[in-house]
Amino acid sequence: MKPTMSDSQLEALLERVCNWGRWGADDERGTLNFITDSIRTGAVKSVESGRSVSLSLPLDTTPAPDNFEPVVHLMHQTGHDGKRDAFPHCTDFFTISPHGHVNTHLDALCHIFWRGKMYNGFDADEVTSHGANRCAIDLLRGGIIGRGVLLDIPRIRGVRWLENDDAIMPADLEAAQRDHRVEVEEGDIVLVRTGRALKRRVKGAWNVREGCAGLEASCLGWLYDRRVAVLGGDGHNDLAPSPYKLSMAPIHLGAIAMMGIHLIDNADLEELAETCHHTGRYHFLFMIAPLVLQRGTASPVNPIAIF
Repeated sequence: MKPTMSDSQLEALLERVCNWGRWGADDERGTLNFITDSIRTGAVKSVESGRSVSLSLPLDTTPAPDNFEPVVHLMHQTGHDGKRDAFPHCTDFFTISPHGHVNTHLDALCHIFWRGKMYNGFDADEVTSHGANRCAIDLLRGGIIGRGVLLDIPRIRGVRWLENDDAIMPADLEAAQRDHRVEVEEGDIVLVRTGRALKRRVKGAWNVREGCAGLEASCLGWLYDRRVAVLGGDGHNDLAPSPYKLSMAPIHLGAIAMMGIHLIDNADLEELAETCHHTGRYHFLFMIAPLVLQRGTASPVNPIAIF
């Protein structure tokens, strides 16, 4: 698609939504500061049925056009081996690259840089061969708990999924709010469905770098104005390929580096979407606990929605 603004206008938007210094010069939590104790307790009190829904895809060991670094799963000892052991048991070993386009993961705020700086102006050199000294994923060891909101874009457009060149605009986010009878509030975890997980199951994997539905850069202002705490999607949140020369991933740039929004990429929102539709509730208790990967730039996650 054609860009909705020039690169200079995008740059001005990035500066408008910048939260550097908003919570102090040493802040490394970004918009998680919007999630207060009262927001957490309010989200817990909203639970009605107790039904829980996982938003995670399986960790994928199969190479595919969108899975450039498959998970490696090795068995140290099997059940057959365990039969001959004095302590009958089995063990295994996983190697996981948390980033990419297949595994459900949470990006840390050290993941993206803007002109040599990460969120809050910390220098990119803070990320060394030993990992990130600032804004790493292990800062979130207490987890993220709050109110989740699903905005189901294919449903309001009357399609099963968005096509690869479909851009999600601020008007789509507004329309989803009206249709779902929900309004995004300060401190919300916002999940935007494109239907990618369903499309991949039905039609097979494809190289999402060459084309994938996602948020157009103009949505950055919408997220900023509503004080969204966390953003998640069933793709990599960005429209691909980017129509802007300034950035190949303006949503990642604006959300992570400028606003300090942690991003959930590659979630499975299909069961969640069906649950929201059948219950008539597009808000829920949301919980996510990244692994305590010291100095890590991301973590595989299993987000949970509770109704």
